[in-house]
Amino acid sequence: MKYDFDKIISRQGTDAVSVDGFRVYLFDNKDPLNLPCADSEAIPMWVADMEFATCPEIIDALKARVDHGIFGYTEIFNANIKNAFIKWAKTRYNWEVESDHIITSQGVVPALYDLIEYICKPDEKILTLTPSYSYFKSAADAKGIELLTTDLVRKEGSFFIDFEDIRLKIKNNKVSLFLLCSPHNPTGRIWTDTELRELGEICLENNVTIISDEIHCDILRKGNQFTPLAKLFPHSDKIITCMAPSKTFNLAGLMFAITIIPNAELRARWIKNHFSSENPLSITAAHAAYMSGHEWLKELTDYLDLNFEFLREYLAIHLPKTVFTIPEATYLAWIDVSAYFSKEENTALFFANNAGVLLEGGNMFVSNADGYIRLNLACPKSRLEEGLRRIAESINSRSTV
Repeated sequence: MKYDFDKIISRQGTDAVSVDGFRVYLFDNKDPLNLPCADSEAIPMWVADMEFATCPEIIDALKARVDHGIFGYTEIFNANIKNAFIKWAKTRYNWEVESDHIITSQGVVPALYDLIEYICKPDEKILTLTPSYSYFKSAADAKGIELLTTDLVRKEGSFFIDFEDIRLKIKNNKVSLFLLCSPHNPTGRIWTDTELRELGEICLENNVTIISDEIHCDILRKGNQFTPLAKLFPHSDKIITCMAPSKTFNLAGLMFAITIIPNAELRARWIKNHFSSENPLSITAAHAAYMSGHEWLKELTDYLDLNFEFLREYLAIHLPKTVFTIPEATYLAWIDVSAYFSKEENTALFFANNAGVLLEGGNMFVSNADGYIRLNLACPKSRLEEGLRRIAESINSRSTV
């Protein structure tokens, strides 16, 4: 491989959330932590960023921008970054994006918070699929909008949308916004075109706006394809698409995302309420990612495919009561460990205290997630092997006592 994904890079002391912030984010500084190792020896497999250095072509572009030496007030005055994203969307998804519809933001989550406020009136409601990315609920709560949920249905090792439940929830409630995660976090499902069309038609027929969080869309298992929801409804202005180079290229800390808002009135409100200054390094990194990142991404996804296959084989041998299917997308594994734990147990706390592995339990994904853990596999294989060894040993040691 041209790129090195086996290199272990310490993130201690860099203010990385994954290693320096886990006590706050995972345990709210309240849970009784008693790690069996030093914090520096704990294995982070939780927050959705990578333990890989980003694409060297991006680093080179950043170095060149740093060498320029001036980092004054910056806005996007030329079409370079928009054109780079438009080309990326066309090349990878055969999706035509209009330049005028593109708004940049400091991330998908910040955009989500603001869009909810712009779209929803106080007496209206939001609907989403569960298990759910926790910030969907956090954003709704922050804006004082009630979040309704519709449970995904597990069938034959995969997860499916309950369209009848969605119809009923919309019919019986004043729903004005549907929050879609596509591909889905945490299950890793890529919704088929048929599923997307049915969901889109239900919402649009009922005048429900959709925000489609597609931040994981570039991280696909080999042979899979992704379709942006908005591509299937090119004449609708009620589908907002959120994408970013952050998950794809491990750039989350640079705070840059693409938001595609086809509705002119909503777009005008966004522009009116947002200070337009941008981080010059963020613009540089995003442009380099979209222009020069294809080969690195290909090798990354090949590496992740091998990590997922290793996980599947390891669980089958060492933790045979787990239920796991390799996800179609993302670098996140959604594993049913309910055979080994009671519903009341805090699995994140258990694995921290007994294995020195930092992961997220199902209780962190709103609802319909009891008995699951989410593992981040975007790490060198050697770290994955050690993390899984610790996980299996901690479970099996307890079960034999």
